[in-house]
Amino acid sequence: MSLAEVWRSSVKLNGGGNKSGALWKWRSFSNGHHHQPKRTVMWTYVCGFMLFTLGVISLFTGHVVSHLEWYSQQLSKRSLLDMSRREPIDVWKSKYSKFFYGCSERGKNFPPAVQEHRSNGYLLIAASGGLNQQRTGITDAVVVARILNATLVVPELDHHSYWKDDSDFNDIFDVNWFISSLTKDVTIVKRVPDRVMRSMEKPPYTMRVPRKSTPEYYLDQVLPILSRRHVLQLTKFDYRLANDLDEDMQKLRCRVNYHALRFTKRIQSVGMKVVKRMRKMAKRFIAVHLRFEPDMLAFSGCDFGGGEKERAELAEIRKRWDTLPDLDPLEERKRGKCPLTPHEVGLMLRALGFTNDTYIYVASGEIYGGEKTLRPLRELFPNFYTKEMLANDELKPLLPFSSRLAAIDYIVSDESDVFITNNNGNMAKILAGRRRYMGHKRTIRPNAKKLSALFMDREKMEWHTFAKKVKSCQRGFMGDPDEFKPGRGEFHEYPQACICQRPFSYDKTSKEDEEEDIQEEVHNNTSSGHGHLSSVDHERDEVFPD
Repeated sequence: MSLAEVWRSSVKLNGGGNKSGALWKWRSFSNGHHHQPKRTVMWTYVCGFMLFTLGVISLFTGHVVSHLEWYSQQLSKRSLLDMSRREPIDVWKSKYSKFFYGCSERGKNFPPAVQEHRSNGYLLIAASGGLNQQRTGITDAVVVARILNATLVVPELDHHSYWKDDSDFNDIFDVNWFISSLTKDVTIVKRVPDRVMRSMEKPPYTMRVPRKSTPEYYLDQVLPILSRRHVLQLTKFDYRLANDLDEDMQKLRCRVNYHALRFTKRIQSVGMKVVKRMRKMAKRFIAVHLRFEPDMLAFSGCDFGGGEKERAELAEIRKRWDTLPDLDPLEERKRGKCPLTPHEVGLMLRALGFTNDTYIYVASGEIYGGEKTLRPLRELFPNFYTKEMLANDELKPLLPFSSRLAAIDYIVSDESDVFITNNNGNMAKILAGRRRYMGHKRTIRPNAKKLSALFMDREKMEWHTFAKKVKSCQRGFMGDPDEFKPGRGEFHEYPQACICQRPFSYDKTSKEDEEEDIQEEVHNNTSSGHGHLSSVDHERDEVFPD
């Protein structure tokens, strides 16, 4: 600081008017500076060193505290989850699900959607497969439109594959809600404007991108075509976007899948009527997605004990796919690639602790073997219901449309207290991810690899031994939060970027919760009722290759 600057600052400190006081301070400073230069310099070094030391200590202790907090949190989490592995399995809910919740809010730095007139063009999407496979395609289509800064045209649904359902987007989903709820993320229109179509010299360019394509692929290979042609259609759009994206894009996936894709009021109304009728009979119920239809069994290449007749029938269906390799049924079963039979599903559930008065909703298509195949499951769980049994009249307008019927099963399965899946198809993945996002509602997936060996030996052991082994096999397959492994599995099944965690604490179940559980037990033990099986026509999730 120069002498003139010292003078000016002194004047300011004294209000600018007391020049004699300022002059006195100036003289004091000048004299001190002249007669004690070494002491002043030394004092400056001491102060600087002390400030530096304090800064280092502050920085170090800050990191230490931060690491201690993180380490403490991890210890608490590990301790709680270790305890959960040692505790008896609560088949109805996870004790630790309350520490996790869905979070997919837009980040503060997430730019608003590009307006239609400023976008790079119009993106047309042709979804593929059954209802839930198309749902993944629609979700990823929104994200791809965001990556390309494109205006998305409401996706077209598949009318030509196995299910032959000619439903359009607005027959299944609330299209106006879909558009408005994503306004801040992507601009969506119902159709390409006529003026744009009239101005085009050629029809819209059509292409199919590889499965699991990265954002870079879309920017390098798709964007130049979109920019040049202005209207671009991507066909057979299912699983065409990479699993691993940045957090903002993953959260956009969740906003689309769990919030923007809402069924029409008509479908939602029928679905909730079925739920209410189940709840009227029992306060809580389980939903089972059997996935034991002929096409699924043929595709699996497994043997289900039906002898030569079964092998011939499934082999004939299998001819539908030219690219399927020949498989060894026994090896496939050892690898856990074969779906459980309805009887095996029932045995697993009883071994886990579900009693025979448990109410069960079965979401399934045409069961291979019909009533003969289903009878053992019905004997284990007499309170056996389907949508046809609970809403036959309301379903009549929907009967020609497999995807709309599938939407009813989706709603009831989502609302169930426990969801049991018998395969790793699209409905299983989509619902498992949604139930995790909505609070880790109990979702049971059979550990088919271990259970298959156990079922083959079940005649050699007592029931209590079999049940004990089933419970052991199923640890890690019950939909608990500790099964959640970031970076593994399909994002639609494990939406880790959209699940947040509350601080862990040794929070014991409240007295009110305990009383509620007791009341639920009393209600279920005193409830009675049974139903009769009817034929089921249901969408089957496509797990087949292109």
